[in-house]
Amino acid sequence: MNALIEKDIRTIQSIEAVPFIMKMLADATSLRFICIARVTHDNWTTCAVLDRVNFNLQPGDELEIQTTFCNQVRQSSTPIIIEHAQNDEYYNSSTIPSMYGFESYFSFPIFSKNGHFFGTLCGLDPLPAKLKTTEIKQQIKSFAELISRQIEADEKLSTVESDLFNEKTAAKLREQYIAILGHDLRTPLSALTMGVNFLMEQVKDDTSQKILARMDNSANRMKRLISDVMDLTHGKMGNGIELQVKPVNNLQNILSHTVAELAALHPQQTIQTSINVEGLLNCDPERIAQLLSNLLINAIVHGDPAQIIEVTSTIIEGVFTLTVSNGGSPISPETVDKLFQPFWRNESNKKTGGLGLGLFIASQITLSHNGSLTVSSNESRTVFTFQASL
Repeated sequence: MNALIEKDIRTIQSIEAVPFIMKMLADATSLRFICIARVTHDNWTTCAVLDRVNFNLQPGDELEIQTTFCNQVRQSSTPIIIEHAQNDEYYNSSTIPSMYGFESYFSFPIFSKNGHFFGTLCGLDPLPAKLKTTEIKQQIKSFAELISRQIEADEKLSTVESDLFNEKTAAKLREQYIAILGHDLRTPLSALTMGVNFLMEQVKDDTSQKILARMDNSANRMKRLISDVMDLTHGKMGNGIELQVKPVNNLQNILSHTVAELAALHPQQTIQTSINVEGLLNCDPERIAQLLSNLLINAIVHGDPAQIIEVTSTIIEGVFTLTVSNGGSPISPETVDKLFQPFWRNESNKKTGGLGLGLFIASQITLSHNGSLTVSSNESRTVFTFQASL
């Protein structure tokens, strides 16, 4: 028996309704042998059996296809019904009924995905039976169609599972590729940064210093882009970012330093802080600082540069709260729904050359800390609020 036939037998065996269908057909028709067969051009194989007359056929048993009426059903896709073989005008001369010792018989086609012929729903008995009534024929047909739909559903599920497996495999390969690429890019980029820093100490004329400063800014921007893509990969699109959680008693200093770094890079922007975080906290401090940095960059890029950016942080009854607010045009409700999607950028963001990952990564850091990240926006202020029990 080939592997495909074995798979088809398992498919029929996995349909919970099959035993009940065969029992109901046996009771309704008075036939004591009911089976589902997988039928191909050269093979007849039993998939499921109800046997009350000891024909001794089990799932997996085979018959010569030419010795069955199922071959005719396969070729024509038309049911066969015999009430009394000896008296039937079409089948009384056939050797098949006497070969298997039956007088009453039916065989209805079963189809799989896209209408492909799968096999037959069969029944037979050594005694004659009244089978050609409208009620009996409709019942057999309905059960055959039900089995067909179940087979089709199983095939669709198998296809979906296969596609999902292939997608997971491809996603894993992409993740590995990006990880390797990120690692390989960081090495030459570090060498470039070291060279720029060396030249900035050695070359003192204003023109060279300006060129080197631009090169340094570009190298730092490349580092951020690489880090963002790596975080996107590790975040696996919604599963959060891996953390290095540890007890921290200097988060206030870390957050203040993060604000100071960005304030130095954007001297035209006024940033006011009120950071009051004392005590021991369990978190990934580097990731919390990254979250603040992403929110602050978002405020600098999209806010009104003439208005103050406010950064506040507190911890009250074990709940850590960090807010970043800026003035400027309010965010529309349609845009709010897209803010935390990866690679999404509005028109103003496109001009910055960013990948549109900052707020997505902030949301993933939030997810990994079991926290919440919300945004409110009106004509007065736009406020991003991160909260978590740390």
